[in-house]
Amino acid sequence: MRAAFLLLCGAWPALAETTLIDQALDRLYRHDFAAAHSILQEYVGRHPQDPLGYSMRAAAYLFSELDRLMILESEFFGDDRRILEKKKPKPDPAVRAALYDSIDKARRLSTAALAGNPRDRNALFAFSVVTGVQVDYLALVEKRQFASLSYARESQAWAVKLLAVDPEFYDAYVTTGISEYLLGSMPFFVRWFLRFDQAQGSKAQAVKNLEIVAARGRYFRPFARIVLAAIHLHEKRLPAAQMQLAELNREFPENPLFKRELDKLASRRTAGSGGVR
Repeated sequence: MRAAFLLLCGAWPALAETTLIDQALDRLYRHDFAAAHSILQEYVGRHPQDPLGYSMRAAAYLFSELDRLMILESEFFGDDRRILEKKKPKPDPAVRAALYDSIDKARRLSTAALAGNPRDRNALFAFSVVTGVQVDYLALVEKRQFASLSYARESQAWAVKLLAVDPEFYDAYVTTGISEYLLGSMPFFVRWFLRFDQAQGSKAQAVKNLEIVAARGRYFRPFARIVLAAIHLHEKRLPAAQMQLAELNREFPENPLFKRELDKLASRRTAGSGGVR
């Protein structure tokens, strides 16, 4: 999953250094946010000109904040209406400042790298990741769903550019999968005006793209499973959601979210609710 991907971009730092990002994300998925932040801080300290380190650090701030505010439980796995509620959670201002500082640095460094090489896969990926972080923070934490849509289109555009350069950059399919599902979940009249590059609003294609990442991704393989579980829950495909959550729980038993959601889903299925099919 990891080693082959590292060979794709000769401009990256040495192999021993890039594995720090893998280690950080592994700690993130295991619910060890302090360790994830520490490792990413070490990485950006060693490679201050690499935009990917800052984009991943922004993602780590996002997920630690989503966890603190219990947003993943309420909005990924809860009632769809919660996403549209106007009641705002109370974000940590220090986390917000650190997140946007990382976003700014990732954007600046990615822009500089692409000015020298428009096909720089590392910079294209960093841009796609960091704009995706902006989407989630605006929509889920600040409850500014409409404002987040411009960043969602931007994230899709960067992912499409990256896949045009390298169709086997599997992690980029997370963005294209989420874009397909986002469009597919909107009313027709909204989709008519909201255009995303190479996205048709197909929920079936969304699942296919995310399954690519779940099977072959490097950084976002577990995250693709989280999104797949959420999609299957929203579409009332409870056995498929249970399969994804069980796999996540086996791989990351330290993360209480997966066990908690798996237990809730098992209770729903036992009670015969939710339209199992």
